Amino acid sequence: MKIRDILSRASVIPVLELDRLEDAAPLADSLAAGGLRVVELTLRTDAALAAVAAMKKAAPSLIVGMGSVRRADDIARSMDAGAEFLVSPGASATLLDALASSHAPALPGVATASEAMTAADAGFDAMKFFPAEPAGGVPYLKALAGPLPSILFCPTGGISAEKAPDYLALANVACVGGSWIATRAMIRAGDWKAIEANARRAEALRG
Repeated sequence: MKIRDILSRASVIPVLELDRLEDAAPLADSLAAGGLRVVELTLRTDAALAAVAAMKKAAPSLIVGMGSVRRADDIARSMDAGAEFLVSPGASATLLDALASSHAPALPGVATASEAMTAADAGFDAMKFFPAEPAGGVPYLKALAGPLPSILFCPTGGISAEKAPDYLALANVACVGGSWIATRAMIRAGDWKAIEANARRAEALRG
């Protein structure tokens, strides 16, 4: 599956920080019950790698990716764990080469036109725009659409449920990433019903 195929299945991709492996299954159940099909774990906790398989087993309909990928060994570890796509916060030349060599569906992170052009030259036509709000938000993405019409973005960073529709209305935005659907505190508290409700509202934004 190519990255654009994955993005086409998403409205809001929840960006998840999972501290305890035992939370993976109920979290996956809640997100899937809310109608979401694409999720991103972040490689910032000890439980992240093992959580990929646990979430996919609990909710086979979910496409589970790994974010916060920064080095070649992060790519290898994530793919070995079963991650179905990769997301990076930025895109050094070394990381772009490693992502391209992996042949995994990937969203390299960019924040400027120059970075987007560099990633495009490396063979990527879909990218994570990060950090979206501090980097210029909706107006910046609108400005990029003219000179870079072939690039599709998944903006992430500072986007709330209230701001998401403005991003999703842009022609060069496929979906958005957001942590509000299942915050770290909500996951720790086991607030699965609230997470399901947030997922349902996010999915309703698609289309």
